[in-house]
Amino acid sequence: MSETLKLDEDKLHLACSCGSVNAVPLEKLQKGPVCGACKQNLNPPDQPVEATDANFNDLVEKSPLPVMVDFWAPWCAPCRMMGPILESFAKKRAGQVLVAKFNTDDSPNVPGKFGIQGIPTLIVFKAGKETNRQVGAVPEAALEKLIG
Repeated sequence: MSETLKLDEDKLHLACSCGSVNAVPLEKLQKGPVCGACKQNLNPPDQPVEATDANFNDLVEKSPLPVMVDFWAPWCAPCRMMGPILESFAKKRAGQVLVAKFNTDDSPNVPGKFGIQGIPTLIVFKAGKETNRQVGAVPEAALEKLIG
């Protein structure tokens, strides 16, 4: 699995082709953010974002895009199978959906709040509200249905 993007508070760190890393507020993802150094347009995130107890609320409440959160753990074989599927989905739906990976072993508070009892569990949030949920590994076509 490739590395996930980092989210600090409500800013997503996006790399530009010029080499600079830009802290883009989540609210500005759909407004065509530009690089602070070279003023080129920044590409929308096309890989999963790392979600934690610390940044979860900002992620789901401030994102103008629907957010699909994968609650997973490294020891879970079905979770590991979902990794490449979610990466592919994030690439295909860049700028339309924000995909996040939430390691339930590292951050247990949010999974408890949402009653996560089995992993992988995928939850879709729109405007901070849960709109859909899937427990268990699924093919990429099922992810499209989850977004609605």
